[in-house]
Amino acid sequence: MIRYFRSMLALMVLFALITPEPAVAQQHTDMPETKSAAPYHPGLGELMTAIVQPRHIKLGLAGNEQNWRYATFELGELTEALDDIAELVPKHDNLPIPEMIASTVKPPMEALDAAIKAMDKAAYTKAYADLTASCNACHQRANHPEIVIQVPTVSSFPDQDFRAQK
Repeated sequence: MIRYFRSMLALMVLFALITPEPAVAQQHTDMPETKSAAPYHPGLGELMTAIVQPRHIKLGLAGNEQNWRYATFELGELTEALDDIAELVPKHDNLPIPEMIASTVKPPMEALDAAIKAMDKAAYTKAYADLTASCNACHQRANHPEIVIQVPTVSSFPDQDFRAQK
């Protein structure tokens, strides 16, 4: 997944370099842009908000619609995202992130996998609630009780249909 992000970033930079600027933007040559040459290393909060939280939401919406194929996909993406975070941020405020992920969210994710494979909505609902509670337990342990995750009640992705396609 890290390679994917690097590839996407390289493509975006290449696109930005070869795309001509609009005429309006060319009029503002007196205000040059300064960019840092330092590599970007997102923090745990950025990674959680940008990668994990949307996957958690989509996973919940897919399961609610009993779209098991898509739920399988999102569970895989969530697993991959958490594996990447464990590699990128091994410690946060002296907390061992890989161990915290393994002890808090991996067990309910395994239960979600079993529920998805069984196409069992009741088991899925319980496992998803357990996953959500595990996220909050991790936030408590990390001394961030103000970060409270919940089961989504509405989609924040209005351009995506979470119902199973036939």
